Amino acid sequence: MQFRQQALAKLQSPEELDLPVRFARPQGWLALSVTVVVMAAASVWAVTGTVASTVSAPAVLTHGEGSYILQSPVAGQVTEVVAQEGERLPANAPVLKVRTAQGATTVVRTVAAGRVTALAATIGAIISTGANVAAVEKVAHADDPLYATVYVPAESAATIPANAAVDLTVQSVPTQQYGVLRGHVKAVGRSVQTPQQISSFLGDSQLGEQFTKKGRPVAVLVRLDRSAATKSGLKWSSADGPPFALTSMTVATGSIRLADQRPVDWLLP
Repeated sequence: MQFRQQALAKLQSPEELDLPVRFARPQGWLALSVTVVVMAAASVWAVTGTVASTVSAPAVLTHGEGSYILQSPVAGQVTEVVAQEGERLPANAPVLKVRTAQGATTVVRTVAAGRVTALAATIGAIISTGANVAAVEKVAHADDPLYATVYVPAESAATIPANAAVDLTVQSVPTQQYGVLRGHVKAVGRSVQTPQQISSFLGDSQLGEQFTKKGRPVAVLVRLDRSAATKSGLKWSSADGPPFALTSMTVATGSIRLADQRPVDWLLP
């Protein structure tokens, strides 16, 4: 108790009344000032700044009108395959011949002009009515431009701005050596794609199943940037790009830049 009374007496002593009161040390004021400045800058950036984001999705290099699967109108045995893979044919051109059970020969012809990308029927094969016999890409001229179709998740499609920049990592091109292919969004689909729709457009049923494993996507058509300085005739992130031209049905991965967002928008409902 003696020590406590001495402490109280010292606090109540008038000798201490004229001493200045120290509220905080200079180091504390400095830390507080820095904190206030940082919070103010962050608040301004959250309202006026923007953040760029991208969405990645599988892609295929195609011509703009896509492909179609040619089916046999009759059942029978294939007696002759007239067309060859890679051959460009006009509309109504013969692709193969089928002899029916009645002995009649039916010629299976192209529906529209294009290039034969795959032949599913061989001589001697027995096929049924409606069987897939060929895949034909709708390209009438050798100089028809090549596009990329990117199959983007439906929830991200609405945020893709017009003419958005796109980087394409082409499966058959070493990225570390030649970089990525450049392009810009030409059109965004208005509805989700079913496996059947994708297969019909690409002429490949396997890709239709592959691109819809995580849900039905939206097709985004990408215009590939042109360049006279590269052998492929396309613009790459490297100066020269690969020393060869690209062909349709080449698989790639597309990275599309989405519309810039303000950080404050993430906090608003």
